[in-house]
Amino acid sequence: MAKKPEWEIPVLAQPKPEAFEFDLDRALQSVVALQANIPETIWLTTADGAATPGHVLAYDQETGFGLVQALGRLNVPAIALGRSSELRRGDPVILAGGGRRQSVSASVIGKQEFAGNWEYLLDEAIFTAPAHPFWGGTGLIGRDGTLRGIGSLHVQQVTEAGTPRDINMSVPIDILTPILGDMLANGRSGKPPRPWVGMYLAEAENKIVVARLADKGPAARAGMKTGDVIWAVRDESIAGLSDFYRKIWSSGTAGCEIPIEVLRDGRTVWVRVKSADRNSFLKKPRLQ
Repeated sequence: MAKKPEWEIPVLAQPKPEAFEFDLDRALQSVVALQANIPETIWLTTADGAATPGHVLAYDQETGFGLVQALGRLNVPAIALGRSSELRRGDPVILAGGGRRQSVSASVIGKQEFAGNWEYLLDEAIFTAPAHPFWGGTGLIGRDGTLRGIGSLHVQQVTEAGTPRDINMSVPIDILTPILGDMLANGRSGKPPRPWVGMYLAEAENKIVVARLADKGPAARAGMKTGDVIWAVRDESIAGLSDFYRKIWSSGTAGCEIPIEVLRDGRTVWVRVKSADRNSFLKKPRLQ
């Protein structure tokens, strides 16, 4: 069972009520901690430490958003969804990890494309600084008190002075809005599932390299190997990680066969990968 966090953000980095025109503490109460023991148990913990069991209601592979239903009363206020598209560089935001002591006052430092090595792509991710040390699942709250995104990653950026600094990447809430109704009704987006090939990729020296393969995933079954360099998809050359993903996803829906040319041991080899629906590889909780 999750417990009230014992850590605190340094006082100078915590958000101050006087800096915002909305009820800061009420908005922060909307953020709960989630602890999961896959695939069986989920606990939701409020800022005051009260824990309530939860149940996975929906998950969307394309966006990475999931919905969890509380199996009891949380007794916390709901937070309104805002528009992440309205955020601009320099805008003040809050990365909320619970109460004021678990939240960071930050600002938007950029919005740009993000490609993850796990077959994941955002057209416009939100980057903020200073970084929240416990970023996963934090609520990105705008100056008006609405939810603008969900914290996803901790990364490093090299500043203009050449020194590294820690920043956070958040998933924009705008990509949840179009699929929220379907997720509530059906447990998943209404879009046809994208083809998934089960590769974890790395970019090195302008090359896309297979760093790891999902166990028993489509690429592994087709004979793809760690260290293969992605050369082409369906006779079309690859110009970066995001370009590779878009070519894979434009090949059809999950289940379609995708010819991928790789460079292996100094020669090119064609591997025909029968893609899959990634959801079919997830562990499922037992029916209650």
